[in-house]
Amino acid sequence: MKIAVLAGGRSTERNVSFSSGYRITNALREKGHEATFIDLFLGYDLAGKAPVSAFDDANTSKDLNISDAILTDADINALRSDGSTELFGPNVLAICKEADIVFLALHGGDGENGKVQAVLDLNNIKYTGSGSTASGITMNKVYSKEIMLYHGIQTAAFIEYTRDQGATGHVLPFAYPVVVKPTSGGSSVGTHIVHDADELENSLNDVFRFDNSAIVEEFTPGREFSLGVVNGHAFPAIEIQVHDGWYDFEHKFQPGHTDFVTPPHDLDDDVHQQMKDVAVQTMKVLGMQNYGRIDFFANDGGVWVIEANNLPGMTPLSLLPQEAEAEGVAYPDLVESIVEGKLALYESGMNN
Repeated sequence: MKIAVLAGGRSTERNVSFSSGYRITNALREKGHEATFIDLFLGYDLAGKAPVSAFDDANTSKDLNISDAILTDADINALRSDGSTELFGPNVLAICKEADIVFLALHGGDGENGKVQAVLDLNNIKYTGSGSTASGITMNKVYSKEIMLYHGIQTAAFIEYTRDQGATGHVLPFAYPVVVKPTSGGSSVGTHIVHDADELENSLNDVFRFDNSAIVEEFTPGREFSLGVVNGHAFPAIEIQVHDGWYDFEHKFQPGHTDFVTPPHDLDDDVHQQMKDVAVQTMKVLGMQNYGRIDFFANDGGVWVIEANNLPGMTPLSLLPQEAEAEGVAYPDLVESIVEGKLALYESGMNN
């Protein structure tokens, strides 16, 4: 198959997306597919050739200059030589129209908020992952938590503050410590654990650098887990054991800061099964399809959903590939199963 792998974009997680996309592209080629890597925002230089030429391996061998830096909007916009800030770079849609399916390796705002999916839908282009509506809901932590609570899924109490309200003078409906993070964001960018009003103000100011609103959650103590679901199948949970502090952006993407244990030690079988059931249920009530990852805390009060990830990372340090490997599913097979699973949904007419 011809598969276009979209990565990059204008997200703060642009470089993490590169790492996922590059690995996915190589895995698809290993499985015999004609896969090409495309930066959503910068586009693709066809050098006067037809769009289908992008699927020639010779045209896609390049140094991607991947780093783990968090880029600002100004940093990203400066990369575009034509000065445009349009979401889709040159030739992106033309190449995607030539593909049998597009693998979305995007992370953060671009890709997870549903806008890219909506554009692909309007152009009758097939793609992996959830549709535009589910993506938009899942990207917004307030919307997704409200839906989870309505369906009886246990998640931490929360309140939302907007940039218009400012960062000062807020009285919380629950006690410190609390967790503060962007309402729409991922990879723990801009996330803080806060212990008093001064820290709350500082953390809100930081969040408002990345997002127009912040979600403040009641702190949930317990062991931290994540559990991936692919085509309705829940993989074994992975336990996240941070050496010091908590699971922030640095701990996620720099080796040596965190241990990942799967299957987790000393986790009661019934609790593990409950986690799997809740993960599948959470994806269903949020309208997620094909694949995703649900993050949890577990304590004496049961399992608590932290959040849902509709485009989970696929880097060497990402959780879903580690969980699949623990069940004997090699990375290239995992990637291909995601493609095949979404194509089956299109075939059945059940894609959203």
